[in-house]
Parts: sequence; C-alpha cells; structure tokens
Amino acid sequence: MGMGLTLERRTRRPALRRGIANAATALLFGLVVLVGSLAPANAWWNDEWSLRKKITIDASASGANVTDPIGTTPMLVRLHVGNFRFSSAKDDGSDLRFVAGDDKTPLKHHIEKFDSLLGEGLVWVAVPNLPPGARTDIWLYYGNKKALATSDPKGTYDPDTLTVYHFNERGTPAIDSSVWANNAQSVGQPADGSLIGTGLRLDGRAPVTVPASPSLTWADGAALTWSAWIKPAALQPNAALFSRRDGANGLVIGVDNGSPFVEVTNAGSVQRSTAGAPVAASSWHHVAVVAANGQVTLYLDGVSYAALSASLPALNTVGLIGGDSSTSSASPIAPATAPSAATPSVPPDASAADGGAAPAATPEPAATPAPAPVAAMAGFVGDIDELQISKVARPAGLIKVMAIGQGPDQAKLMAFSVDEETASWLSGYFAVILKSVTLDGWVVIGILLIMAAISWVVMFDRASYLSKQAKANAQFMKGFREIAADLTMLDRGDADDISTLGGRLTEADAKMMRSSSLYRIYHIGAAEIRHRFGANNSQRAPVLSAVSIAAIRAALDSGVVKEMQRLNRLMVVLTIAISGGPFLGLLGTVVGVMITFAAIAASGDVNVNAIAPGIAAALVATVAGLGVAIPALFGYNYLISRIKDLTNDIQVFVDEFVTKMAEFYSADRPDPIEHRIAAE
Repeated sequence: MGMGLTLERRTRRPALRRGIANAATALLFGLVVLVGSLAPANAWWNDEWSLRKKITIDASASGANVTDPIGTTPMLVRLHVGNFRFSSAKDDGSDLRFVAGDDKTPLKHHIEKFDSLLGEGLVWVAVPNLPPGARTDIWLYYGNKKALATSDPKGTYDPDTLTVYHFNERGTPAIDSSVWANNAQSVGQPADGSLIGTGLRLDGRAPVTVPASPSLTWADGAALTWSAWIKPAALQPNAALFSRRDGANGLVIGVDNGSPFVEVTNAGSVQRSTAGAPVAASSWHHVAVVAANGQVTLYLDGVSYAALSASLPALNTVGLIGGDSSTSSASPIAPATAPSAATPSVPPDASAADGGAAPAATPEPAATPAPAPVAAMAGFVGDIDELQISKVARPAGLIKVMAIGQGPDQAKLMAFSVDEETASWLSGYFAVILKSVTLDGWVVIGILLIMAAISWVVMFDRASYLSKQAKANAQFMKGFREIAADLTMLDRGDADDISTLGGRLTEADAKMMRSSSLYRIYHIGAAEIRHRFGANNSQRAPVLSAVSIAAIRAALDSGVVKEMQRLNRLMVVLTIAISGGPFLGLLGTVVGVMITFAAIAASGDVNVNAIAPGIAAALVATVAGLGVAIPALFGYNYLISRIKDLTNDIQVFVDEFVTKMAEFYSADRPDPIEHRIAAE
C-alpha cells in the first residue's frame, strides 16, 4: 500500500508541473494580448518610420459643425512644439508622410514652412472626400533620417484650382502652387508673422499683378471661387483687394469702410453687393467669393455675408492684388436722337413724289458720346495671405472648412493624438521622462531598485525552500506512517543519519527526508524517547509516564517554534518592501515636484511644455515605489499561505506523534513478549 501511494504521488507530480507550466504560459499569453490590445490597432504603413501621429478632422457637431458638402480639400496642418517632436524629424521635414485613415493610402502634401529650430511647421495635405458632420482620421509619419523629400505642391491641389499664392517668397514674384503655374508678374513686400507663415503687405500704391494666362481666361457666366485672408490696416472707403477689368466688364473684390463687397461690371452695368457688418481693423478675416448660375455669394469667415444676382463677365486681362485700374468702360449704344428742327422731315415716299429726285440734303445721325472713364478704386492697405482662385464653384462646406481650418480656430476642426512608435518603448515618452529625472529622484529610484532586487531574491529563496519542505515532509510522512511499534526506528541517533526501513526506502528518499522540518521535530522526539529507555535492557516493553509524555511534548513544541522561525525567515524583508516602497516613492515625487516648481519660480515662466517633463519625472519615483511594493505584496501573500500550510502540517504531525507515543509506550499496552508466550 505504501509503495502504491508513492507511485501515485510520483505520477501526480509531473501532471502538477505541467499544470503550473500551462498556467504560467496562459498568464504570459494574456499579458501579451493585453499589451497588444493597448498597442495601435492598425498596422504601420511603413516600418522604416519610427513615429506616427493620428490627426482627426472633426466636422461633426462636437467639432467644427460643418453640415454642408465639403469634398476634397487641401488641409493646413500646423506643427509646433506642443504637438510635434521636431528633434525626431529631419531638419527640413523631408521625412514627413501623410497617410489616409486606412493607414495604406499616401496623401499628397507640400511644405510651406518647416523650421526645426523655432519649432514651427506649415504643411498642406490633400484630404480626399471629407464628409460633412463626421470625423476623418489621417496619419502623420516621421522619424526616418533616410527618407527623401516627396513634397508635391502641384499634386496637392486639383486641376480646377487655377492659382494658389502662399506669399512666402522674398525678392521674387509669388509662385503659383497649382499645376497651371500662374506666377505673379510683380514683386510684393513680404509680411513676416502673417496668419499662415509669411504673407503679403500691401500699401495701396503697388499692387501685385496676376498674369492674363489662358487658364485664367473667364468666359461669360463662368464659375469662379476666389478666397484670401485679409487684415486691414485701417477702415478705408472703397479699397480694392482684387480687381480685373476688361473693357466694359470687370470684377472687383474689396472692402468699404470695413465691409467686404463684390462688384460686378457687365457690359458697363455695375452691380455691388450690399454692405454688412464691418470687420475690425488689424484683425484677420477670411473672404471668399463664389460665382455660379447667375448668383454671386460673398462669404466672410466661412459664413454667407452677401449675395448678388449677377453673372461673371468675360475677362481676359491681368488681375491686380491690392489695387484697381482706370479703364474705359463702354456703355450700351445710346438711343437714336430726335431729328433737328432745322432739318425738314421727309416722308418715306417723298422721293417718288418728286420724280425720284434725291433730297438736297440728308441729315447725319448724332454722334455716340464716348464713355466716361471709370475712376479707379483705392488700393487695399494691410496684409493679405493665402490667395486661391478656382474655376469651379466650391461648396459652402469647403469654404467653412477653409475659414476654420486655416484660421486661429483650427483646434475646433483638427485634433492631434499622442505619438506612437515602432521602436522600443524605452525610446519614446519613457525615455524623455527618464532624461528629466533629477538627482534626488535617481537616488530614491536607486534605493527602490535595490529593495526590489532584494525582495525578488527573498521571494525566490523562500518559494524554493517551501517547495522543498513540502516535498520532504510528504516523503517523511510516508515513512513515518509505516512505523508499527517503535517510534525511534527511523532515527539512528544522528540527525544526519536516517533509517531506510530495512530497504523499503531508497537512499535518495532517505536523503530527502533529512531536510524535512517534520523529521527534525521527529528527531527531537526520538532522541527524548531513546534517552529515557537507554538504560532499560529488559525484554519488557518500555513504558512512559504521563509526566514523561508531557516533557517530550514540550521538547517537540520547542522544535516547532524553531521550524516556524525557519519558515518565516527573511519574510520581514517583504513587509518592508510592501510598506516602505510606496513611501520612498512618494518622497521622491514630492521632492521632484518641489524642485520643478522652484525652477518655475526662479525663471518666472509658466510653460506647460516645460513643466510636464519635470512632473512626469517626479512621478517616476512613485511608479518605482509601487513597482517594488506590488510584486512583494503578491509574493508575500502567496508565501504566507504556503507557510501556513506547512505550519499546520507540523502541528498535525506533533499531535500524531504524541498520540502514537502515548499508544506505544502507555502502561496499559499489552506486553508483546507475554502475549507471545501465552499464545504458545
């Protein structure tokens, strides 16, 4: 039966090990799945780029609230130190790539400005099919030092866009970013610090000339979209932002005492939009004019401002930005004048009455008066930026997106997420945080790392020791339960020498039993019994009195105390790690925050981008403290439960040993020798 139990236990151990291994594997797999679920769901467009950022264009009610159709539009992406890590990109921004929300389709883009030293970037990205009232995601990739420039201004705009002036040139005429290459014919004065990079400063005297190219030839009734950002220096009367006149036809877009207007001259007939609420001087506003189907609509900051029932006249001349030209405007043909009183009236049949003779004199028609020259409007004084002309009528939703997405309220339309990395997590935000940790923080973190290492060593040592004790105790109890009469038969008098029960135990099993805590307690009891019966050489069975049994029980209890001390050895280290780790981490955090705010007070500059790394670095100490305490807490609870089980086994063994001792060596026990003689 004993061998059967041994075989059963041996067959159970591999299964137990496999179960533990499977549980550990499942736990590891679960952690991997958890980390994977926290990682980005989309695969990377290209792993050669180490960083990417999601950009959300929000046209829903929670964002820009654009309900009209939008369509394909170039979006302005403003980069600054608050939403972009310039140190991780190339100095010229040539590694910037924009990918659609599917993370597969690259988007055309071009860079208007990229200054890694000042931390400012202006990039135009062609976003296709932007839906109204919804959110659209695009991805910005960067962080590839080997990448080549792919900036494509011509591909960013559709073929219906005739002219795009960013006005970021110096000393040269404005360059057209559209495919039509309608570059300006005169040099303007740059305006630094404009709304979108560098703009154009107009003084009212030197307008910039737009060429009369074939692509800018407008037929009668053609569609048109004109837009620009303006900043009036003062409230001028009849100031021309843009003008184009061709004989009796003309188009003027201007500002009259702060009220934007559009004026259409068609065959000498002048029509002007009604004046609305004026704009303030020295403030930026978006002005757009859309002409189509006999209707001209003027937009101010993306909202319809005025409307005019007129068609765009045929124009094939140069245009002027910030000025107007004085040209002759042909008037309609004047009606025929009444005949003069000095000239007699001749009836239609007079020639026949006179025998066909012609009248002596024929009155000449009155000469048509020459049209009076139209007085040129004053030139616009102020700044202008981002002028665009298209040969189609852009939808109202796109005009609103342009006004919001390019202006100071861009945050309503566009949001930037945090950076995601393909590289190790140590090279991301965590690396930035660690670089910001101060000396006092490193001291605290170093102490916590030492505590963590010691606690892990203790947990490993205790777990190994307890596992060894459980196996040795099980082996010892197997042999102890085979004792039939003499409780000292497993002990030969030396704690390092154990009986093999006449060969029924292998030497390996006997060796394992020597390390058992139960054996050490058994050895104390066996030694006490042997000490009391050492001088008894009679053949009668030895007898222990109640006093002797109580004394042996006391000796066994002393052994129990020593074994419990062995089991709980070094457990105090874990309690220190559990209780002391968080407090040390909190100390480091408080000191780090104090230093951060002291630096702010010394510099007098409150900048969230400067404060955030210091605060985050201070919190690393708290994280380190929790990193020490949490594993120690789990390990402590597990080890305490194992120690409790072994302690219970020891208590049960002591009770069992004392019970067997009272049974084997009591006075009422029959003498086996006398019982054998009586039987014979």
